[in-house]
Amino acid sequence: MLQAAAEYPDVAFALLNGGENTPSEAENGNVTSLLPDAQQVGWIAGALAGLMTETNTIAFIGGMELDTTKGKYEGYVEAATYVGEQEGKTVTALDIVYSGDFSASDKGIEFAKAMIDQGADVFFGDASAVDSGARQAIDEANAASGSVKIYDIAQPSDLLGQNECIIGSQVTDNSSMVGLCMQAVADGTFGGEVIYGTLQNGALSAGALSDLVPTEKQDKYNDYIQQMIDGTFMQ
Repeated sequence: MLQAAAEYPDVAFALLNGGENTPSEAENGNVTSLLPDAQQVGWIAGALAGLMTETNTIAFIGGMELDTTKGKYEGYVEAATYVGEQEGKTVTALDIVYSGDFSASDKGIEFAKAMIDQGADVFFGDASAVDSGARQAIDEANAASGSVKIYDIAQPSDLLGQNECIIGSQVTDNSSMVGLCMQAVADGTFGGEVIYGTLQNGALSAGALSDLVPTEKQDKYNDYIQQMIDGTFMQ
């Protein structure tokens, strides 16, 4: 990308899920990274985790040790802790674990089993196929106990019914991200920056909730999401 941007200085390059440092590295200032706001992604999952955890222990699995993954984890813990306090409980997050890649589903199985043994009952992740492995382990644990008591918060593409443990998701609308990019081009402000997708500009949203989430908790969750949109969450 950077080499192409250097060779074509009059072309505006947009990098979906690009690095935060990439725009500053482009010698012609003609590269913009499009990224979902990592903190808000974490908030969307964390608020639901704070409402749903019964053991008061939650978990997060990462693929690579990226700044965006760390941001999601921090937001997840922050929101879960806050919402837990509102519910009269103290929520603790296990330390984040990294698989070292995004394809080792066996690592997801291994990590999830270990975290379940430590009492985790709500999971979130940023690790693609590794997350799929974790859900397999969670479903197996639930099957062994005879009921769904361990939950996972997923990406929209995972909501296909193959994992009973999925209770909700965070949604990144890539078409909206591209729209923000095109608006920056039209405004003459494109290049040399990171454009973040947020709840406020419509590029982020909370997905549909599973019936495993009681109606009362669904209502509370939707209220928290609205607070995030209004900028009053945790204020």
